[in-house]
Amino acid sequence: MSKIWNVAIIGGGVGRLHIEEGYLPHRDKFRVAALCDLDEERLRELGDKFDIPRRTTSFDEVLGMDDIDIVDICTPSGLHAEQTIAALKAGKHVVCEKPVAGSLADIDRVIQAEQASKGRVMPIFQYRYGDGLQRAKRIIDSGVAGKPYVATVETFWKRLPAYYAVPWRGKWATELGGALVTHAIHNHDILTYLLGEVETVYAQTRTRVNQIEVEDCAVASLVMRSGALVSCATTLGSHEEHSRLRFMFENVTFESGLEPYQPGTGPWRIIPASDEVMARIGEVLEGWTPVQPRFEGQMKPYFEALTSGGPMPVTLADARRSAELITAFYHSAESNAPVALPIGKDHPKYWSWWPQAAQNKE
Repeated sequence: MSKIWNVAIIGGGVGRLHIEEGYLPHRDKFRVAALCDLDEERLRELGDKFDIPRRTTSFDEVLGMDDIDIVDICTPSGLHAEQTIAALKAGKHVVCEKPVAGSLADIDRVIQAEQASKGRVMPIFQYRYGDGLQRAKRIIDSGVAGKPYVATVETFWKRLPAYYAVPWRGKWATELGGALVTHAIHNHDILTYLLGEVETVYAQTRTRVNQIEVEDCAVASLVMRSGALVSCATTLGSHEEHSRLRFMFENVTFESGLEPYQPGTGPWRIIPASDEVMARIGEVLEGWTPVQPRFEGQMKPYFEALTSGGPMPVTLADARRSAELITAFYHSAESNAPVALPIGKDHPKYWSWWPQAAQNKE
């Protein structure tokens, strides 16, 4: 019988979704054994609802629990890097919500901490999971899709003042950024997951919807290392929310549905260039096993990686690529110029992607 991994949830807001969508569907694989939250009312409510035996307001107390295998970090963004490093130093495996860190320098510190620890980190990018997207991934990886031409990524969501009434939201110091960091980060991860590395970024950002420090609208033009061209548009002021991704390849066009918070779910439109291509797609997908969406989909291969010692389904290298793209977005918007990737330690935004004006306020 396979080991059941004991999990401690840190932060009961998003942590509730991790429990409901990620761990409860896999009761034979994971047990939520501890819950940590500063809000004692939420601690009690979630603990009772999900029958979690140990409840605490102390993160350090969780790190001292010898039987906890996995620390699942769902706290405000500005805490992620330090809490991940602390958990690794305590010998725990870590699941961490996006973004893992607020700068390339900090995520490189997390990578170094993982290398020195017996624990491993899995960043959360649950939007990768779902049957439609995973079918597209299989077809692309097989080579059937051919050369990528153009892609579009739309993240059209709505966030009203009540959303930003939560004290840590909408501020550079605690949320680490706006729509690009907290919202469109998911769809931009899908973009690189399917199309690979980015070569150059030209972006513009604005704050037009809410009275906040960070951006809530952005547009960008990207050139991928493959030569493909990509346009991205993001707003938190759309009165009808949707996420839409469209990828045009030499032999196949892929288009997601419009569901804003699970664009990976099927059916995706898969449009072949010919009957011959359709037949090849059928061969690639023969014996296909449906992939569950979001956290449920990500936690299944996570369990398999923990049990086998194989690679994580989402890695710190993926999180670094995401952070690098965010850094390029912000640097391009501030400098009003294209930004080339990769970004190293000599780049002016390596230590912080915040705009200079925001850094000067600190």
